[in-house]
Amino acid sequence: MESRETERDAVLRALTPVVDGIAATFGPVCEVVLHDYRRPETSVVAVAGSVTGRTVGGAMSEIGMRVLARGDEAADELNYVTRTGAGRLVKSSTMVLRDSAGAVFGALCVNVDVTEVDRVQGLLAALAGTAATPRAEAPVTTFGDDIDSVVDALLDDRLRRQDQTWAGLDRARRLALFRGLDERGVFAVRRAIEQVAARLGISRASAYSYLAQSRTARAPGADGIPGAGGHPEGAHP
Repeated sequence: MESRETERDAVLRALTPVVDGIAATFGPVCEVVLHDYRRPETSVVAVAGSVTGRTVGGAMSEIGMRVLARGDEAADELNYVTRTGAGRLVKSSTMVLRDSAGAVFGALCVNVDVTEVDRVQGLLAALAGTAATPRAEAPVTTFGDDIDSVVDALLDDRLRRQDQTWAGLDRARRLALFRGLDERGVFAVRRAIEQVAARLGISRASAYSYLAQSRTARAPGADGIPGAGGHPEGAHP
């Protein structure tokens, strides 16, 4: 196992100058982030550019948690578009890193601010008298070097989708809430179960119980809710 850890460290060291090189090639609209998923709370080991304001030692974001939850089944996610809290439109790609045994341990992520490109496209369409093809509304992503802010954002999103407070959820939907958080990698983060319990106003023991039950219950729908459909989920790495 020690040799695999050494191998992973070597891969991250080798990719560090690549981070600077890619960002320098594409200029100020580009940000490149290198993640070590062995430490989710401080996963950012190298960063160049400032599209999302990430810093070395910062936490992984929503997509990082989702990759972590999928484990070695995770795949690259390329050219997805999201929007920052400040309204910037960002096109991103997340490329997972694997060791020689095929185990996922990190990711190389590229974020490109395409806000101005989108505006110019709309302006040119208006000048040409042609209607621009409507773009599907990009999901908003919360960024922060503090992992707690990411966990809070994911919890708020799940409650908003279910259109209920915790007190208003029946048992099935409470289990669905925990299942959805688990599928997005929230509980891979240390102390996340305590944070979720505090936000919901329940004991840590109750939170652990709901999590255990959600992992054994059979999901009846795409979102773990009878009759519910899936929802697109996007986030910057």
